[in-house]
Amino acid sequence: MRIDKYLKNSRIIKRRTVAKEACEQGRVYINEKLAKPGDEVKVGDTVQVNFGTGSIKVQVLKVSDNVKKDEAMELYKTID
Repeated sequence: MRIDKYLKNSRIIKRRTVAKEACEQGRVYINEKLAKPGDEVKVGDTVQVNFGTGSIKVQVLKVSDNVKKDEAMELYKTID
């Protein structure tokens, strides 16, 4: 699954366009490599997103297209 879509589905970033812009601005990393919006993310990958005030680092546990709001937290585990 594309990283911008994964960030939206997991509710780490609320909108896909915002997730795409974050990737283009160099604020998203997959396995400590700079991510482009179309880069693929798979189970076991480490994703880091740098926000203006801080950052979040998560490990991908599941990749799913249709996710309910209640189940979004099951897609990843926070690290640190």
